[in-house]
Amino acid sequence: MDSSKDPSKTSPESGDTNIPRKLREKPMSTPATGSHAPKVHVCPECGSLNLIEDFDQGETICQDCGLVLSQNLMNRGPEWRAFTKEEKDERGRVGIPTSFSIHDKGLSTVIDRVNRDAFGRQLPFETRMEMLRLRKWQIRTRVHSSSDRNLAQAMAELDRLTDRLHVPANVKEDSAVVYRKALDSGLVRGRSIAAIAAASLYAACRSSETPRTLKEVASASRIKKKDVARCYRLLLRELEMAMPVEDPIRCISKIASRAEITIQTQQSAIQVLKDARIKGVVAGKDPMGLAAAALYVACVLQGEKKTQKEIAEIANVTEVTVRNRYKGLKDALGLSA
Repeated sequence: MDSSKDPSKTSPESGDTNIPRKLREKPMSTPATGSHAPKVHVCPECGSLNLIEDFDQGETICQDCGLVLSQNLMNRGPEWRAFTKEEKDERGRVGIPTSFSIHDKGLSTVIDRVNRDAFGRQLPFETRMEMLRLRKWQIRTRVHSSSDRNLAQAMAELDRLTDRLHVPANVKEDSAVVYRKALDSGLVRGRSIAAIAAASLYAACRSSETPRTLKEVASASRIKKKDVARCYRLLLRELEMAMPVEDPIRCISKIASRAEITIQTQQSAIQVLKDARIKGVVAGKDPMGLAAAALYVACVLQGEKKTQKEIAEIANVTEVTVRNRYKGLKDALGLSA
């Protein structure tokens, strides 16, 4: 029988309408083995970008012409389903992601103190003693060099500082990266670990424009403000870090939330600072003092009863600073407050 007349051997390019277009399979040059997007993003038949993945059938199909680009796809996701974060945390069997705020980046294993097997039964005495020895040597091998011990102490100090100052997790990661750079550059040798850690945290807050003052960081770290400032200047000079100018508008919400000032007054204070920036009054002034003075101006304009002493104590500045900045804003903007 002539093969050219056999409809089962007709090529896809012959244009026979009796063969469904979806059955014309063309294997990928590199089969997709993951649960992500296929490695071929363009259909070789029609040039379309509308490719869909059918995990029920394990195929990647062109949505326009029906060409099967790949088959037998493997979904490498979890075999369980979770609909809430609690279910996901309960069923997950993996550890935490790598983090610079952990001295070993979270890559080492931890032998727990449960002393029970997989069925919940109490381990025998000999096994418990063996696990105790293994746990002891596991802790020793995690910190085996001077740099590891330094990082372990510094990361513990950063954890304590970020908890006290309520610093976000991304700023904590940035501060850990700054400290690691300082350690690699040899800046920690001969200096206080706590001082360098506090300076790294303050540098991360400044670079991310998180409103935390040097006085707050020094107070939380139990290190003198002068020593933290000296280490901070050392980091800027040796690591060649460029810091943005601190915006006093970012300090408004911090002071207002502690002083229980209304949203309308906060918006009025932000407008006062924007007008003062146009007039050129903001340059060279302490951002926290300017924010406190702008909030006091807004309280007077909105009829909200707040004293200069109360706002100054919350902003951690002196009452004289608030009074001087208040007079400067009032004269520059021509306010009647």
